[in-house]
Amino acid sequence: MPIIMGTAGHIDHGKTTLIKALTGIDCDRLSEEKKRGITIELGFAFLDLDNGARLGVVDVPGHEKFVKNMVAGAAGIDFVLLAIASDEGIMPQTREHLEICQLLGVKTGLVALTKADMVDEEWLEMVVEEVQSYLEPTFLGGAPVIPVSSHTGQGLDMLRAELSSLVSTLAPERRTDLFRLPVDRVFTMKGHGTVVTGTMISGSISVGDDVIVYPAGKASRVRGLQSHGQTVETAEAGRRTAVNLQNLEVDDLHRGDVIARPGTLFPSDVWEVELTVLESSPLPLKHRKEVHFHHGARDVLARVYLLDRDQLAPGETAVCQVRFSGPMVSVYGDRVVLRSFSPLRAFAGGKVIGPVGRKVKRFSDQVKLVERLVNGSPEELVGVHLERAGNGGASHAELLVMTNLGTKALDKALQSLGGKGQALMFDRDERRFAGGDVPERLASGLLDFLAEFHRAQSMKPGVQRGELASSWGRGIPPKLFHMVLERLIKQGRVVAEQEMLKLPGHKVSLASDQAKVREVILSAHEKGGATPPNVKDVLAELGMDRKQAAPVFRLLQDEGLLVKINENMYYHAAALNEIRRNTVAFLSKKGEMSAPDFKEITGLSRKFLIPLLEYFDKEKLTVRVGDMRRLRKAV
Repeated sequence: MPIIMGTAGHIDHGKTTLIKALTGIDCDRLSEEKKRGITIELGFAFLDLDNGARLGVVDVPGHEKFVKNMVAGAAGIDFVLLAIASDEGIMPQTREHLEICQLLGVKTGLVALTKADMVDEEWLEMVVEEVQSYLEPTFLGGAPVIPVSSHTGQGLDMLRAELSSLVSTLAPERRTDLFRLPVDRVFTMKGHGTVVTGTMISGSISVGDDVIVYPAGKASRVRGLQSHGQTVETAEAGRRTAVNLQNLEVDDLHRGDVIARPGTLFPSDVWEVELTVLESSPLPLKHRKEVHFHHGARDVLARVYLLDRDQLAPGETAVCQVRFSGPMVSVYGDRVVLRSFSPLRAFAGGKVIGPVGRKVKRFSDQVKLVERLVNGSPEELVGVHLERAGNGGASHAELLVMTNLGTKALDKALQSLGGKGQALMFDRDERRFAGGDVPERLASGLLDFLAEFHRAQSMKPGVQRGELASSWGRGIPPKLFHMVLERLIKQGRVVAEQEMLKLPGHKVSLASDQAKVREVILSAHEKGGATPPNVKDVLAELGMDRKQAAPVFRLLQDEGLLVKINENMYYHAAALNEIRRNTVAFLSKKGEMSAPDFKEITGLSRKFLIPLLEYFDKEKLTVRVGDMRRLRKAV
């Protein structure tokens, strides 16, 4: 099992020198680091242990100005080697680094008392006792404290033995189905192009695989891989990995970007986070406070919104929302660190519980729903996320990120929830799920919409399917809309007459005055036959304008009794059908027809001929070829 060790400790306490003594690798690679004698950037090495394991090493800077680089290196480590100089003991960055490791969820480690050759035995024993006492209430309580000297070699064999022993007991849980590599270095290699490095926190990657640079969404392909200095075809989680990327320039990538497979991460500018303020923090965390926010190798400015209080006191824990100026990517359970502006120090941290955040109203029941994400069972996590997703639902890929469950565990939870009627797959192609109550809730809303439509449009027999989808169904996934509607039709709660939808028992109803208008309009067109009256004349007889009469004309069209030719001309359906039959018969026999031919067939004047010819063209019964008409199907 690949293991990553990170260093921690105050500046000039010998971290880098110790790693060089253990591994033979100098982690200070920058000329400025060698000139100033301090570590500025992250350094990387590997150590072959006596038990055959190869241990990845991340060496972090100790200077307070470079704590953000320290956090980037500490993210993803499995245990920490805390370096404390024997001649100085516990110092400010010793404390801060230890607190950062605690906030990042590091559970174990050991202590190297460096520069042991610079103090006498009595002093060394006093420092050992001081360190053990200080570490007792921390995750390093009871950890081995080993005096060492990188110059004389004192204690190095014992340190190697303790490292071998510790590594043999570790079995980090790493997902195999979600590849993620947070980028902590970007550079160019001559003859190879752009290379990124990072600690692979989950999954695996192979040469030739397609990848995406998140959150920007830039596509690339893996050209080559190195792990612990060796060229490999496949790299696995828990290793320091260098990835040679195709079709990308150095400027296309930045520290804090995440390399992953396409469609596996989901950028969001809002996260829900369970935060704890350190007991050592001099100040509480106030609502809407702006902070330095560290996640993986990324350091951004963010604003914290407390959901159930106005401030979070030192030592307290609560859920909150963190909002960013641009999108970020994470997975449920990722650890984060917050640093204040003044004083500039780590003061809070915790874990991501909502990597795809949603609107939450403060001091509402929604807060209780978010709180259930903190320590929920697999079924509860899936259920809460589906409830929060609402009508849009969530895809299988999104749920993998929002719950951090492996594929098998997620499928098991979904199957269990489905058996209880609490989850439903409504899109098999995209594997998209909704909460079990969504279909019935949508069905109720659809029925209410139809009832209101019938009340407001009493002269209409129903609503067209397309109109229903674009009005009431707006924002609902099409396949979910279709599923809900078809269930209602199958249950007889909605009646479908071709594309027209209505509630059972709905009948067109007219007020007494509208019924009279209908009778007058229909009678006038029936009597007119092939020479229907002008709409203006009919309206003048009724003493109505177009707006007042429009509902009656629409009803007669819906009933199939009138056919609209243009704004001023409607035909009685029977009369128009007679003209249509005669026209088709003529064209079927002669092949084509001129305007005079049409006049001879119908006996109509130009007033009616031209609108009818244009209507038949529009309805695709005929097609105009020069001055002649032909049956469209015969063309």
